[in-house]
Amino acid sequence: MKGAERIIENFKKTSILVIGDLILDRYIWGKVSRISPEAPVPVVEVTREDFLLGGAANVAANIVSLGGKVSVIGVTGNDRARDVLMRLLEDKGIDSSGVFTDERPTTVKTRVIAHAQQVVRFDKEDHSKINSELLKKILAYVEHKIKKDHIDAVIISDYKKGVVSRELIKGILKLTRPAGLFVSVDPKVGHFPFYRGVSVITPNLKEASEGSGIEIKDEASLIKAGRKLLKGLSLEAVLITRGEEGMSLFMRKKEHIEHYHIPTRAKKVFDVTGAGDTVIATFTLARASGASMIEACEIANYAAGIVVGEVGTATVRPEQLKEVMGC
Repeated sequence: MKGAERIIENFKKTSILVIGDLILDRYIWGKVSRISPEAPVPVVEVTREDFLLGGAANVAANIVSLGGKVSVIGVTGNDRARDVLMRLLEDKGIDSSGVFTDERPTTVKTRVIAHAQQVVRFDKEDHSKINSELLKKILAYVEHKIKKDHIDAVIISDYKKGVVSRELIKGILKLTRPAGLFVSVDPKVGHFPFYRGVSVITPNLKEASEGSGIEIKDEASLIKAGRKLLKGLSLEAVLITRGEEGMSLFMRKKEHIEHYHIPTRAKKVFDVTGAGDTVIATFTLARASGASMIEACEIANYAAGIVVGEVGTATVRPEQLKEVMGC
C-alpha cells in the first residue's frame, strides 16, 4: 500500500487515550496424560503460568508495541491481581495514572491450555455498573489529559465489565468534540445505543448482526446491517471484522454511504484471542497518524493477520507490519 511506511513511521508521534474494561489474562500451560479418577475430566500437569494484559489493557499494549504513546483509564479491585496488572502496565511503559480502584475484584480470565488446546476457562469478575463517584473521577481525568497533554484520538474498549455506560460515552463526547478528537469504540451487544455519535465502531459479525437486528447471512444482509448501524448511530464509519472473510468498511461520503470489502491477510489462524483489540488499536493509531479510513482499515487488517497466527493475546511491532506490507 502506497504511503504505508510513512503512516507507520508517524505512529511514534501519536498519542492515544484508551478507556474501558481492564482485564488480566492468566494462562496456565501444561500437558495431559491421564483422566482424573474423581471425574471424567483430564488432569493437567502444570508446566508454566503466564500473566498478560487483556481487554482495554491489551489495546494499550498494542499501541505501545506499534510505537505509539498511550494512557489507559479503567477500574480494578484492590487485590493481588491489580498488583500484577499494574506491574505489567509499568513494564510496557503504559501510563496507568488513570487506573482507579473499587470494591469489585480485578477482572481475571484464566485459561488452562494443554498441548496447544484450551481445556477450560474460568473468569473472576463483577460486571455491575461502576458508581457515580468513579464515573466522575474517570471523566475528570479524561478532561485533564485532553487539556494538559497532546491527545490525538480516544479508544473506548467495551468488554461489558461495568466501566462503559451511556453516561460515560456522553461525557467523553462532550469533552472530545470541541477538540475534534477521533473516537473509536470496540462494542459489545446490548450497549450499541450508547455509541451514538462516536467516530467509528468495530464490531465482529455476530455483534454487527445483533446490534443491527439483521441476521447477516450473505453480502446483501451484511451491507444492510452496516448501513443501518452507520445511519442509526450517526457514525462516521463502521468497520465489521469478518474472521476468515476479512473486513468490511462502511463510511459516509458526502450524502452517500460507501462500503469496501477487504480480504483477510492471515496465512494461518491459531488463536483469535485479542484480535479485536489489535484491530481497533491499529486502525485508530493509523487514522490518527494521517491515514484515510480505507488505509487505516488495510493496515489494521494486516496487523490482525499477524496476531491470529499466535497463541494467546499478542501484539504487533512496526517492523513486522512493514515486512508483511512490503514496505
